[in-house]
Amino acid sequence: MSYLPYALAVWLFVVGLYGVVTSRNLIHLVVCLTVMQSSTYVLLLSIGYVNRATAPIFADVPRGTRAVDPVVQALTLTDVVVGVAVAALLLALSMQVQKHLGTTDPDELQQMHG
Repeated sequence: MSYLPYALAVWLFVVGLYGVVTSRNLIHLVVCLTVMQSSTYVLLLSIGYVNRATAPIFADVPRGTRAVDPVVQALTLTDVVVGVAVAALLLALSMQVQKHLGTTDPDELQQMHG
């Protein structure tokens, strides 16, 4: 068993978190959040990996053949779709902030009033 995929997932998360903490631009912040979320893809795929296993298609496959868990693959695919939707929403909000306030620096934004 290799710990390299888990180390890669942790490294991606830490790099993304560092970018989020030090970000001075809303667009950069969204990109760093996307990097953080990519660590979940690596983590899910490394959890679901089975050495020398086949795809989870069981037509004409003899019993006892090792197969990869399809639930983990479905969760990863769902994670990708949710990540794209969140990134698109955050980028659209960042563009609206730039349009209305003229800045993408989070420190320069005024306090919101409801």
